[in-house]
Amino acid sequence: MFEVTAEDAFDFRSTEYAELFASSAATAFQHPIWLAQLYDRLVRQGAATPLIIVVRMRASGKLAMVLPLVRRRYTLLKVVEFADMRVSDYVSPVADEETFSRILADSRTVAAIRKHLRPYDLLRIGKLADRALAMERLLGVDKRDSMGMSAYSSKLEPTFAGWREHRLDQSYRKELDKKSRQLNRMGEARFECVDGPAAIRTTFDALKLYRGKRFDGSNGPADLLQLPSYFDFYMAVANEGCGGFARTYAFWMNGRAIAGALGLEHRGSLLVILGGFDEAGYRKQSIGSLMFEQIARDCIERGDHHLDFTIGDEPYKRIFGGRPSPMWQIYRAGSPLGYAAHLTVEKLPAAKALARHVLEAAHVKKAKPSPVIVPPAPDEAAESS
Repeated sequence: MFEVTAEDAFDFRSTEYAELFASSAATAFQHPIWLAQLYDRLVRQGAATPLIIVVRMRASGKLAMVLPLVRRRYTLLKVVEFADMRVSDYVSPVADEETFSRILADSRTVAAIRKHLRPYDLLRIGKLADRALAMERLLGVDKRDSMGMSAYSSKLEPTFAGWREHRLDQSYRKELDKKSRQLNRMGEARFECVDGPAAIRTTFDALKLYRGKRFDGSNGPADLLQLPSYFDFYMAVANEGCGGFARTYAFWMNGRAIAGALGLEHRGSLLVILGGFDEAGYRKQSIGSLMFEQIARDCIERGDHHLDFTIGDEPYKRIFGGRPSPMWQIYRAGSPLGYAAHLTVEKLPAAKALARHVLEAAHVKKAKPSPVIVPPAPDEAAESS
């Protein structure tokens, strides 16, 4: 019934992929713009090789499913991963539920997909949402394992006032009103969804500055936006998706960006994936919280139904009405070396940190990874926001 190929130069901007994505159960992180920019700017320029599994209907040639994967090598260790490159917060096969079930029921198709994955020492995929398609069944994994963290989404009400009343604590609403008055007394404060390359660039330059100071690597993962390839990737997504898929927000004070955020629109939800603010100048005014409040207002005015803060257990997500949903990961060893590497990453936190450091160094130098045989765990990759 199906034909399986590996098409590593697959065109994610093609009409056939746009149609497949529109009818699929995939997430914003498999959107045509996102994956086209990711493969062009992060996969092909980084320490990874495309592995794009394409399933078509044998009779008609119609696209049935796409699996956007990559191959990575950590010295002796050959690893197959989903193409998230530390920026995608949810992963999913790109297919509708009915077609995916038919593929799972076709043993020859499943065998062909698994054959294209080899050789590997370790197959490892994280960031599976609670309701994601059962990729573990497709890849021959017994069960999902918990990532030990959740994603958070806040339900939006028909009106901004209603959302504040139902999702924000009364005392916090009063606190935000107080902070807003303070901010407006400091000068000309203005919030907007920015439009145009110049304003987007100004916002991203500010984000890079603020995030570089806050996430300097001394207390956790360093900020990916400081790496030229990642900065260019986010900027490219913001520009290509402007007016539709991507929204860039900015809070201005007297014409200067003091806070900013990038969000992805998908089926009535806005996924906030990147944010930053002038902590030194406006922390007392809770500028980050005021920005999220205004983002919620903008989403409600556009008719969105959810504000999705994506993966990570930061406390502010609950403050803004976010409800947790568990995240999952799967792995399959293809060799004794792969099994040993998986156990090392799971049991030794130092191995996670070392693997992450090697990846960051590889992107800065645009060279092959240093001699480390353990891949980073999926939870170390949840750094986009």
